[in-house]
Amino acid sequence: MRLTKKKHACIRLEKDGRTLVVDPGAFSEEDAAVGADAVLVTHEHPDHFDEGRLRAALEANAEAEIWTLRSVAEKISAAFPGRVHTVGHGDTFAAAGFDVQVHGELHAVIHPDLPRITNVGYLVDGSVFHPGDALTVPDHPVETLMLPVHAPWNKIAEIIDYVREVKPRRSVDIHDALLTDLARPLYDQHLGNLSGAEHDRLGPGETADL
Repeated sequence: MRLTKKKHACIRLEKDGRTLVVDPGAFSEEDAAVGADAVLVTHEHPDHFDEGRLRAALEANAEAEIWTLRSVAEKISAAFPGRVHTVGHGDTFAAAGFDVQVHGELHAVIHPDLPRITNVGYLVDGSVFHPGDALTVPDHPVETLMLPVHAPWNKIAEIIDYVREVKPRRSVDIHDALLTDLARPLYDQHLGNLSGAEHDRLGPGETADL
């Protein structure tokens, strides 16, 4: 499987000539999902869900399909009948040749005064876990954890402890569009020294073979 990091929380996974894209939101490239055979969306916030990017993917590939939670599916299913699938915690499905498990139910707490929305994470091929905007610990070993390193709802101590709890072999940064270049070496140092897992940071467009 090949992983390509796109901007912010978006990743592309390629295997056997097919492509799966997760969370092509408004902070990601406009063509982040173009060429995908399947798209997964974790929740409705615009940095993870952008209707225009999803439309571009489904219009570019008449066979492409989307899997997501109900709050997103309701926004786009009418435009693409039969191609948008609603999933929730505990579901399993096959998408573009990848086996996917769904873990989690709620977005992380931003502030107690703000209502929590739904959020799901996706474990792909029993190996790569993308949690969306939550620190969900799947009840399954994880080889590669896509790690939301910088958000209004987290701090680095929580991120370090999250990696320790999941116990992946490696973590790879996502949710990093608002993290300045000045801060990145500090995050790299702490995650590399304290998390207990190999820590990788890929720039937009960079790839890694998993």
